[in-house]
Amino acid sequence: MVIPGLDRTLDPLRDTIRPEIDATPDSDSETEQAGTNTVGNIPMEWYKDFDHIGYDLDGKPITKSAIKDELDKFLANVDDPDAWKTVRDELQQEDVVLSSEDLEIIKRMREGRLPDVNYDPYAPLVEFFSSKTSITPVTGGDEPKRRFIRSKWEAKRIMQLVRYIRHGVIRRDKHKVAAPRFFDLWRDAPEEATERGALHIPAPKMALPGNEESYNPPEEYLPDEKERRTFERTEPSERKQQWLPQKFSTLRHVPAFDRFVQERFERCLDLYLAPRVRKNRVDVDPESLMPKLPDPKDLEPYPTRTSITYRGHEGRIRSFTMDPAGQWMVSGSDDQTARLWEVSTGRCLSVWNLGAVVQHVAWNPSSDLLMLSIAAGDKVYLVSPTKLWDTDRRTVTEDLIDAGFRQAAPMSSDETYQRPSVAFACRWDKPTPEQKAQGILAVLVHRREVKQIAWHRKGDYFATIQPEADDAAVLIHQLAKQQTQRPFRRTKGAVQRISFHPTKPLFFVATQRYVRIYNLQKQSLVKALQSNVKWISSLDVHPTGDNLIVGSYDKRVCWFDLDLSARPYRTLRYHGQAVRSVAFHKRYPLFASCGDDGNLHVFHGMVYNDLLQNPLIVPVKILRGHQVVDSLGVLHCEFHPTQPWLVSAGADRTLRLWC
Repeated sequence: MVIPGLDRTLDPLRDTIRPEIDATPDSDSETEQAGTNTVGNIPMEWYKDFDHIGYDLDGKPITKSAIKDELDKFLANVDDPDAWKTVRDELQQEDVVLSSEDLEIIKRMREGRLPDVNYDPYAPLVEFFSSKTSITPVTGGDEPKRRFIRSKWEAKRIMQLVRYIRHGVIRRDKHKVAAPRFFDLWRDAPEEATERGALHIPAPKMALPGNEESYNPPEEYLPDEKERRTFERTEPSERKQQWLPQKFSTLRHVPAFDRFVQERFERCLDLYLAPRVRKNRVDVDPESLMPKLPDPKDLEPYPTRTSITYRGHEGRIRSFTMDPAGQWMVSGSDDQTARLWEVSTGRCLSVWNLGAVVQHVAWNPSSDLLMLSIAAGDKVYLVSPTKLWDTDRRTVTEDLIDAGFRQAAPMSSDETYQRPSVAFACRWDKPTPEQKAQGILAVLVHRREVKQIAWHRKGDYFATIQPEADDAAVLIHQLAKQQTQRPFRRTKGAVQRISFHPTKPLFFVATQRYVRIYNLQKQSLVKALQSNVKWISSLDVHPTGDNLIVGSYDKRVCWFDLDLSARPYRTLRYHGQAVRSVAFHKRYPLFASCGDDGNLHVFHGMVYNDLLQNPLIVPVKILRGHQVVDSLGVLHCEFHPTQPWLVSAGADRTLRLWC
């Protein structure tokens, strides 16, 4: 369409043929870029799903070059020394090796410097128009007249645009979107909610008033005189509410609220100072948090039920011990007696009346001797039971004690004065004829009440503790020479439990919160274990000697790995009351604990020879059967030496064998 008076050179619909651009070497045109790929500077992602990357000048498709896989890239990085400075040119579909000049430019840009080395950003400034007044102008010419009059060409161009608009060639409403017939009523509502940001958290609303804030509350909401005095004596910061309910006959009698400004101020402080955090809820499967443990049925054998109940004591049973073969058992009770039992039948063979509460009993672990030790009051009795039909071992034991009395030199008064601490701490006495008839071979008289006896694995040494004797709390006795040694001048804290290492010359001493390990040969402290409990009640060492369990009165059982750390490897809290005793089995991977809640917990505790693998602890059984008497439950537990059986002693005056 030809419009009269319209310049054809300004017609946007006119087809024109422009001459081809001939770029010179000094030109900045992009057509001077050399390369085989003539598709132009377009994104290569357009052809990612095709087998070609575009078309050449003749209209033929340009096939893609071979793409290296990860293995080829890895081999290129290994074999090609220039692989570290090779980049991929996606437009030309080839690998380009960067030159030293390119690397220098990249290095300077990463360091925040200018890419061009020769460019000086701080060159001296040449002031073309300086502050000095010149006589003649610098430009040397006057302003042209065209700068002060209207442009005729611009007026001509404007008139042509007006004609285009009048004839409809240029339409202002060409891209105008038609208004919808129906509109969304709530379209702007979400925008208003998100004006303050997506993370905005609205402030919590104030609690609605209740019946106590009514001007005429019910009678049960009105405070009496006692409640009013309590309210006045309470600190304002500790009150549940800062006002007392009042009663008015009519609403017009209600005065102005005197704490209105204070409440508004506190509300503003809460909104201003109390931060609000949006916590995203994480949905976690509870089963995934539980450790994967083996099935207890696969860890048998372990004790599961009561087999024999031993009855006969008239007081709570504090301790018991079994011989190395597991055939006989001796128990001590608050009724001042010790009883000898046959484990397999529950028959009581002997009763020793010692005249004091029996705190602890321990059998000599040596298979050559027939001897046990009983701690009653401040005395320790060395007993060889006469009711047992083992005359050879009894004879060897009696000869050992008699030889010790003959070798021990009698102490004069001067010698006693020279060694007052050891002599006063313990004294070896021969038994009376009545005691000797009961099988008592020797009596060790201590300064204070003896709480525990611990035997060395060879059976010649045993240790005793008397916590109330400060400078002689721990004593070590020797049977062959009948001598007593005091290994510590002072102990840091009250000694609760002691034990010998199964294979090494180490000695464990447990105070209220720490377990210290001493080397008896070097007479030095090896390690101090931090139990993180308030009061240690019991202690036992694993047969291999590398692990240790500790029970406490604050319901905890701590497992220590001596090769790992001085802190507990595991802290178990499953008893409802204080833990009284813990014990390892000497042959099976089992350990148990008992407490004042009347329960015994049996665990599978596997210790591996591989030092890189941690011990495996699996709870397998809870044994219930003892009764709680005077807030005391099970006081002592110990495993059978050869069988997967457990024996327990309780405050209900019974012993139980669990099989």
